[in-house]
Amino acid sequence: MAPDLIGCLLMKRKTNRQLLWGVIVETEAYCQSEPGCHGFQKRTARNETLFGDPGHLYVYLTYGIYHCVNIVTYKSGWANGVLLRAIAIPNEQTRIAAGPGLLANRFGLNRSHDNLLISEENGIWVCKGRSAKNMKQLIQTTRIGISKAKNLPWRWYMKSSRSVSKRAKGDRCPSVLESWEPRLEEGP
Repeated sequence: MAPDLIGCLLMKRKTNRQLLWGVIVETEAYCQSEPGCHGFQKRTARNETLFGDPGHLYVYLTYGIYHCVNIVTYKSGWANGVLLRAIAIPNEQTRIAAGPGLLANRFGLNRSHDNLLISEENGIWVCKGRSAKNMKQLIQTTRIGISKAKNLPWRWYMKSSRSVSKRAKGDRCPSVLESWEPRLEEGP
């Protein structure tokens, strides 16, 4: 599921009924069977959402200050999720949502959104991007920002995006002319 989300749009209806949206350009996968996952050791009040039904947001606080946004995947009763690591937002600074904490901040997502079903009715949803086929060259690499199971190659990012949080060793950031970033006309 994690690589399939690359190129999809994260949509949020703001309070003034306008839309905030961006293209998902980086994800990481987590599974109960490996120690990097919050559900690895046991089910707790903190990670309960991760064991819930697929299609819900699992939002947690890291380092006591940064929110991280995951989409629960696979099946109920088994902790599985995809961390949204970076999003490219049209007509905004390239790196405004280049990292989980920056992404959550820009989209105004916090613990109050934990266990929210992703749906248009709930004001936050995911949909296919119009130009996804033109930007799907993905890099698969190890996860970052964790100490356990960090060698699993469960992180994916769009090679042509300058909005990626951290590139794999040896992968240079594309120049402005080489890069792809979303434009308003490519949106919803």
